[in-house]
Amino acid sequence: MKNLNLNYLESFAVVIDSGSFSAAAERLQLTQPAVSLQVRQLEKSLNATLIERVGRRARPTAAGVALLSHAQQISAAVTSAVDAVAQQTTGTAGRVRLGTGATACIFLLPPILKELRAAMPSLEITVTTGNTAEIARAVEDNTIDIALVTLPVSGRSFEITPVMNDEFVLIAPREMKLPTRITPEVLATRPVLLFEPGGNTRRTADEWLARGGVSLKPLMSLGSVEAIKEMVRAGLGCAILPGMAVPANTKRDLIVRSLSPKLYRRLAVVIRRDKRLDRGLRQTLSALKALSAR
Repeated sequence: MKNLNLNYLESFAVVIDSGSFSAAAERLQLTQPAVSLQVRQLEKSLNATLIERVGRRARPTAAGVALLSHAQQISAAVTSAVDAVAQQTTGTAGRVRLGTGATACIFLLPPILKELRAAMPSLEITVTTGNTAEIARAVEDNTIDIALVTLPVSGRSFEITPVMNDEFVLIAPREMKLPTRITPEVLATRPVLLFEPGGNTRRTADEWLARGGVSLKPLMSLGSVEAIKEMVRAGLGCAILPGMAVPANTKRDLIVRSLSPKLYRRLAVVIRRDKRLDRGLRQTLSALKALSAR
């Protein structure tokens, strides 16, 4: 082990995965010369050439392929060892700081967090809510470990995994007369409540209306999905909401209709590429990515 630097091993693996030293440097948030130096030091310590250039792409040599076949097992073994020590010294499975939108926090996360707590009772979980831009900045600043947010989101340091589509629906008071097809033109003639500006959910609704040639001034803009539903129940107007916020029992006291054309938002899991995955964070990441299978 004295000849095998784990940071250098990671840089080597990222170069191969990325196909170039410059792309690996972006992912690792290092300079290209620093990545090149780390790989050269690794080659020197092992007395082997690990990477060769084929055209413009960096590919492993035979020795590199042999090392790469063990790299993932080495990383997993080190992570397991660190987790084992942490559990002995702190008695916990780690801490996870999760960021998401208020709607996902209320309607999507509870069963996921319940399963995580059942599997790891000592896991410390804190949840922060906000719009996508706020949560993404917190992930980038490392004040939040992992996020479940609405796309689009971008960042060179991020690993972004889309996990589910959430269809928007219209909700309306039972007494409101509505045609079968709910188009932007229909909503232009009705009092409409929308999410407050600034988040991707409001932007998605505004863009759908604009594609239908409608520039809508909402009756109200609110930051709470539950507040919007109560305003609709009171007969103040109709609203466009993410489908996950409208469970089946909502249809008992409100009209619930699909939009035409249909409208979706896409949710994704966001984490820094260089984030160390302890046991708790690894399990949380796996649970959130499993949403794609539901």
